[in-house]
Amino acid sequence: MRRLLALIVLAGVALVVTPAPSSAAPPPGVFRDEFGRELVLRGFNVSGSTKLRETGLLPFRSTADAAASATAMRELTGATAIRFLISWEGVQPRPGVIDHAYLDRAAAQIRAFTDRGIRVLLDYHQDLWSRHLFDADSWYTGDGAPAWVIEAGDYPDESCGICILWGQNMLTNAAVREAAHDFWLDERGVQTAFLTQAGAAMRHLADTLPPSSFAMMLGVDPLNEPFDGGLDGMSGSEWERQRLLPFYQRFRAVMDANGWTDRPAFVEPLVFWNTTFGEAGGFDTIGMLGTRYVFNSHYYDGARLTLDPTPARDGTYSTAMNRIRDRAAALGTTGFVSEFGNALSGTSSSARTPWMIRAMYQGLDSRLPGANWWRDAATAGPALSATQWHWDIYSGRHSEAMNGNPSRVLTAGDAWNDEDHSVISGAGALRLDPRVLDRLYPTAIAGQQLAFGYEDQARDGYAGAGTTATWMTPPAGLPTVSALVTGRQYGVLVWHTTGLDAPTEVHLPASFAPGRTVVVSSASAVVSDRRLSLAAGGSSVHAALVVNAASGALPTAAQLATARAELAAWAAARW
Repeated sequence: MRRLLALIVLAGVALVVTPAPSSAAPPPGVFRDEFGRELVLRGFNVSGSTKLRETGLLPFRSTADAAASATAMRELTGATAIRFLISWEGVQPRPGVIDHAYLDRAAAQIRAFTDRGIRVLLDYHQDLWSRHLFDADSWYTGDGAPAWVIEAGDYPDESCGICILWGQNMLTNAAVREAAHDFWLDERGVQTAFLTQAGAAMRHLADTLPPSSFAMMLGVDPLNEPFDGGLDGMSGSEWERQRLLPFYQRFRAVMDANGWTDRPAFVEPLVFWNTTFGEAGGFDTIGMLGTRYVFNSHYYDGARLTLDPTPARDGTYSTAMNRIRDRAAALGTTGFVSEFGNALSGTSSSARTPWMIRAMYQGLDSRLPGANWWRDAATAGPALSATQWHWDIYSGRHSEAMNGNPSRVLTAGDAWNDEDHSVISGAGALRLDPRVLDRLYPTAIAGQQLAFGYEDQARDGYAGAGTTATWMTPPAGLPTVSALVTGRQYGVLVWHTTGLDAPTEVHLPASFAPGRTVVVSSASAVVSDRRLSLAAGGSSVHAALVVNAASGALPTAAQLATARAELAAWAAARW
């Protein structure tokens, strides 16, 4: 939703309902693997290239590129999930015609990720409804609906008026608005046609992907960033209840009929929800969604994209991320943030991007600012799963004729509406400080996650330049722990074991060298292959402090014993 903000398990990943121990109140649904472990999913969207004709309306030009990208993503960031974009135009280029070759290419690219242990959320993407609404010389373009849908609509000539960012087209471009309005009313059968082709696409993927790959499919996002096109006198909340929810229910039925019964629909609220400049919708009047759906929100900082010149700091995004957590819980399901991030160049806020993204990850990790984490950890809650926007291995080296215009070939950034969001360069290097993107986080919890916090020590500039600030400082009552973590990257995980026959696992960033990673815990710890495994039996609360001791002296056995006692006493006082 970058666009609007200037205005105003392995074998079956499942979403299940889990009773909470009396010591905590988790969201009603959680992602679980085949061992019953809670999963935290982190990764990226692949990719904005799906909006471009040059890549065939898919994230990658070839399966080989997809495989290389998947390998790099795992090695550079420890990603465990992606949001994989496809296009209605790609699936159904002509009325009644399903492009099975397009779907075969999509399946092969999906396999490049699932074969490397990365789970996949399938996303039907659109922005401004369709590129075919825009003139060849327009300042803007869109993606999504095929030409035949637009040609049948007799829409007015497009014009955004005085636009600050391209997302304003959703509010001021009559062609864009009328096309979306047609979809929601379905008087010409546009929504029905969309659902028919979506069913064919899901059936094809379910039949084409081998069982091991299909088991790694998380579910489907039915429609990226739905916008109303005309509220017809309703409020945003009423529009969601009367227009958006019925569409999702129809889509859910299509999923059930085409082999996706056991996967949730990742449903997004009205795009204008949670945008800083006002509240609209968010499924606040629809009752319960339940665990056959995931509450799937995006988050971009509208204030800093436009009017707010301040940098992000400790706790900047706690409120926004907690709003997503709380709305999901109220809907009887779990939350997922399928897009977040900020431009890396070209905007007034891009110089502040490193710490904006750092603070967004902090908000995903915990309900709490770092300043309050040690004191109030019992209220930190579980980490949110999320996929950042975005990962484009062709960044800065595109060749896209905008709106089919050969005199406007775009090569810079994302080659789409002047955006530049990719965290990976076209040369294959991370564009942000690796400490922002390659993060310590629990990937699988053998029991119930109670709290997680991470001090990443990331710099506020690009490529590791600039200064850092510690956001998560232990209190004076933990002197040995404080001495161990001062000036270092570290994380703390607290979980309640439930006797599962599998360890809790934590991704270790590349900066955490095996011989210099210090683990303080009552659980048995093994470090190998960028992974920390924590084994603890029975039914009890455990805490683990994980420290990157890449520099300085390693702690002595006596110091470790004292730190373990401090950590155990701290946890016992809170759970």
